[in-house]
Amino acid sequence: MAMNIPAAGGGEDEVVSAINTTPLVDVMLVLLIIFLITIPVANYSVPVELPKKRNEIRESKPQDIVLSVDTQGGIFWFDGKVESTDALVEKLKKVAVQDPQPEVHVRGDSKSDYAAVGRILYACQRAGILKVGFITEPPPKG
Repeated sequence: MAMNIPAAGGGEDEVVSAINTTPLVDVMLVLLIIFLITIPVANYSVPVELPKKRNEIRESKPQDIVLSVDTQGGIFWFDGKVESTDALVEKLKKVAVQDPQPEVHVRGDSKSDYAAVGRILYACQRAGILKVGFITEPPPKG
């Protein structure tokens, strides 16, 4: 290491124009060592297989039940209007005893109230339907 000693005739108030980079290098080396030590610890030790994102196109089977909701909140069993929620529950109870149990697909109008869809889900729950799905329109491509 070199040391700057003032000239003999200049005095102690002379300005030293050299920058001492030793403390900067020391701090950077310490930070580098800390990062090198802590990076392997950041890896998770429990191996899990995360789910993959996928779009599954499903076709309705003939035995599946399609319930529709129009903009006024009317509930339709395929093409026939269902008069009340209790009538829907009775129809679903007859279907729920089948083996294998068919799926119920709900088609809700985008401008309809969510209460009608909620009534369908509640009716499915009361009837003991295990599989309920929603039919949506895929987003436009591009």
